[in-house]
Amino acid sequence: MSEALSDLLASTLAPLGFELVDVEMRSGTVRVVIDRTDGADLEAIADATRAVSALLDTNDPMPGQHYTLEVSSPGVERPLRTARHFIRAVGEMVTVRTTTGSKGERRVTGRVVSADDDGFVLEGDDLPEGGRPFSYAEVERARTVFEWGGKPRPSDGRRHGSAQHRAVRSSLGADREKVTTS
Repeated sequence: MSEALSDLLASTLAPLGFELVDVEMRSGTVRVVIDRTDGADLEAIADATRAVSALLDTNDPMPGQHYTLEVSSPGVERPLRTARHFIRAVGEMVTVRTTTGSKGERRVTGRVVSADDDGFVLEGDDLPEGGRPFSYAEVERARTVFEWGGKPRPSDGRRHGSAQHRAVRSSLGADREKVTTS
């Protein structure tokens, strides 16, 4: 994704009150992830989808190809890609996959206790000395981890696949709007 197109998307979404969180282009899909401080309901995502679709009609990201446009909120387990994302995630549990060759474990989970433009600090029981600083350059992938409230119920051996359980799980996913275009 070109930086110019990313800038165009961000400037198109800003007047609607949205921050551009991420843009992915893969195998016939353009996925635009947006967020705003008061959250993004389905109606707001539909408005953003119309604005993004109109922009992409004049700035085709995949010239000569059909593609599906997906505009969504990040959901409860949101990707962390920029310093701003990590700063916003201070106090939250995150999972981090480090780049090959980084010191320590490649996959770590902990709570973000501080973050700035250079990096962040995770604290957790599985980290050496209870905490570890990271530079953004050593992060391959990171996302927040949804924490269920309360203690887990003891298992009685039954599967928890009821319709009510599936409905709760699906309600935790990101709101999405899909548009197929050519």
